[in-house]
Amino acid sequence: MKVPFLSLNTATETVRTDVMKRFESIIDSTGFVCGKNVAEFEESFAALHGVKYTVGLDSGTAGNQLAVMASDIGNGDEVIVPANTFIATAEGVSMAGATPVFVDVLQDTFNIDPDAIAKAVTQQTKAINPVHLFGQPADMDAIRSVADRYGLKILEDCAQSHCADHKGQKTGGLGNTASWSFYPGKNMGAWGEAGALTTNDEGVYLKARMLRDHGSSVKYHHDLVGHNFRMSEFQGAVLAEKCSHIERWTEKRRQVASWYDQGLNGIPGIVPPAVMEGVSHVYHLYVIQVKNGKREALQEYLAENEVASGLHYPVPLHLTKAYQSLGYGKGDLPIAEQLAQEILSLPMYPELSDEQVEHVCNSIKEFIAAL
Repeated sequence: MKVPFLSLNTATETVRTDVMKRFESIIDSTGFVCGKNVAEFEESFAALHGVKYTVGLDSGTAGNQLAVMASDIGNGDEVIVPANTFIATAEGVSMAGATPVFVDVLQDTFNIDPDAIAKAVTQQTKAINPVHLFGQPADMDAIRSVADRYGLKILEDCAQSHCADHKGQKTGGLGNTASWSFYPGKNMGAWGEAGALTTNDEGVYLKARMLRDHGSSVKYHHDLVGHNFRMSEFQGAVLAEKCSHIERWTEKRRQVASWYDQGLNGIPGIVPPAVMEGVSHVYHLYVIQVKNGKREALQEYLAENEVASGLHYPVPLHLTKAYQSLGYGKGDLPIAEQLAQEILSLPMYPELSDEQVEHVCNSIKEFIAAL
């Protein structure tokens, strides 16, 4: 049985007819950038996550950068970032002129370690940039405690946490500001590149809107040196339609995850993802830990059985070449380094059948039994 790692076909077909109608209207109006579809998306997405403001952007990476810039963080400042995440989190800090300070993560949830945050704070630290990795909210109570103690801002990276819940509150409004990605493979993906920033702070919102559009709130009057981070109307149209489907898709992901949890329970050397009490995971990825140095062999065995898998992420950021100038070395962040050698992402999308999940789990069981 073939099990692809990802399938975007069903989600695309679900909204195709309505999106194409919007596309025709956009073409007829020739309003291609930051028009009524983007505005509708911004309003719907804010309501979906219980926040006051959304700013639609052209990519998630732009959201990472804009979150830092709109928070008045830049040259000479430090932002604490988990080592186990996609590089865009750190890139946003760097492109805003600040310096990412990498810290270790928790073994069970893969998210940033609040104790490590506290130990990394310096006089230059201005913010904490927690990532709700793979769709599970970070320990925001503990993170907020550290932030309050040292007077730091919290910039959430919600690229993988659409509709995730932390003790009754959606991600995206748990800190001062939050960045979002709608890369096509995300839980709520655009038909191309797109991103967003959310916040409950009116000042951050107004500044972010200006920075998105060349530092301007009135055409040709530029109060700030900004960027061109504007969202395409076509992507706004796709995302506006998907806002009414994402919660249903999320529940299907949770159902798939429950099948995995049952099928993988008790397999020696395989550790399914742990879920922190009081949060709801949205399973952008279903990531297991493969012990005893057998990950690559398992991945090869799965491929032989027509099961696709992925590695998220094989090189922790403190060891990546792009940041070698910061002076980190092997052994500095041991949990992140260990996870980089052990984690394996299994197929995860709403349309997976229980038979497909069973095939994945049985293949893993067969591999372990053969050892």
